[in-house]
Amino acid sequence: MKNAIRWAGLAAFLLCGAAQAEDWAKPLFDGFDGSDFSPAGGLYYRENFEQSAGTVEFQKAVKLSGAGALKLSVKALCPTDDDGCSERAEIWEKTALRVPYDQGVWYGFAVKFGDPIPIDDHRYLIAQWKREIIPGAEGDFSPFLALRLRNGKLFATVETNYVAPDASAQTEDSSSCCGGKMQLSPQHASAQTDEAGCPEGAAPVWFRPETNQMRALVATDSAWTAEDNDLYHGCTKAIRVIDHGNKLPLPSSGWIDFEVFTKPGPDGTGRIEIFANDKPVVTVEGHIGHADHGLGNNQYFKFGPYRAGHSDDWTLYYDHFRRSPHCADVLSEGSCPLP
Repeated sequence: MKNAIRWAGLAAFLLCGAAQAEDWAKPLFDGFDGSDFSPAGGLYYRENFEQSAGTVEFQKAVKLSGAGALKLSVKALCPTDDDGCSERAEIWEKTALRVPYDQGVWYGFAVKFGDPIPIDDHRYLIAQWKREIIPGAEGDFSPFLALRLRNGKLFATVETNYVAPDASAQTEDSSSCCGGKMQLSPQHASAQTDEAGCPEGAAPVWFRPETNQMRALVATDSAWTAEDNDLYHGCTKAIRVIDHGNKLPLPSSGWIDFEVFTKPGPDGTGRIEIFANDKPVVTVEGHIGHADHGLGNNQYFKFGPYRAGHSDDWTLYYDHFRRSPHCADVLSEGSCPLP
């Protein structure tokens, strides 16, 4: 009898795992045309303290296509001098539909910045991809891919575990690099660079060995200048960026349709593709994501305004969400770089 129960439990576990594996591979779509999230999109608004700063509105006045779009806004909730407190209005994928961390998947969504567009030097995110964190895990793990705003400019970053720099990432004498804004120990100094940027094959990076992380700057809009690089004065060959000659659109340009492929690989096998309005922006290869103890088996995606404490309201509009293992479900015909 005990063996029968044991085998029945194992069968149920395997069936559940197979069902979840099948669920993540199903294409998801939501045009936000109704009064709630579509069952076909697998999305929801998570309720917690930080999210109480946000509001969600299924509205019809501002849209890219169809009958409507999401209006996501955040208001003041945190003290403006408390950088550890966050204000969010983020939309999450349902847990049962999360993609395994070792799988590649395409995401698509359109975003429009509401007026006024923030132009201050502050922490703003409009979308982020993360690895699951098991409750009780030690560490503060940044998103392995994030679309961010700073000084009114749009940029993208890729995060991974810290990889010690090598001397081949050096450009010239960099002992006076960074204007004192970034401090590295002497053994890391060879990876610093000046305003001229990194050598071929190396990506600009913000080394953070104290948290076992480093953050690479992988894409920017056309308004980005050398002065905006004050955090990214290191160089790494652990993350390779292939520039396709197209900048990220300016936040003021109207609706931006992002098409993104994510396949983490903390061991150096990762790959990311970023498209905007059907134009290739960058391909990112190499060390992508985290492999620390206490992290889960899946990746997940969140979109919506996220910032540290602020006194002003901030609004973004989102439309045309889709997710699929198949590029053709997300990008227009003929644009797919991968099968």
